[in-house]
Amino acid sequence: MFLTGQVALVTGGSSGIGHAIARAMAAEGATVAVNHRASPEAANELVNEIASARGSAFAVKADVSDEQAVESMFEETVSRCGRLDILVANAGLQRDSSFREMSLTDWRKVMDVNLTGQFLCARAAVRQFMA
Repeated sequence: MFLTGQVALVTGGSSGIGHAIARAMAAEGATVAVNHRASPEAANELVNEIASARGSAFAVKADVSDEQAVESMFEETVSRCGRLDILVANAGLQRDSSFREMSLTDWRKVMDVNLTGQFLCARAAVRQFMA
C-alpha cells in the first residue's frame, strides 16, 4: 500500500470529491483525518466505512475559514497521530446566484472558505511539515 504509515488531512472530506479522496487514501494505507464543518453524520459514516475496510480514519470538525478552528484541527490531528504528512485542501463552497443578485455576505463567505481557508490550511500544514 502506497501510503502506509502516512497521516493525511482531507478538508471537506465528508462529501463529494473530498469523500472519494479520503476513502482512496485510506485504501492506500494512510490514516485519514476527515474534516467536516457541519456534517458529523456523513464524516462518521465515512470513518466507519474506512474502518470496516480495515483502514484508519477519524472525523475532525472545523470551519476552514476560521483561523482558530483550523489551528485546532491541525492540533487535534497531530495530537492523535503524532504528525501530519499530507494535506488535501479540498474544502470549498459555492453560492449560486447571478452576479447582479449576489449579496456581499454570500460573496465574502465564498471567498473566506475557498481562498482564505486554503491559505490557513496550507500555512498550518507547512508549519507542521517544517517542525
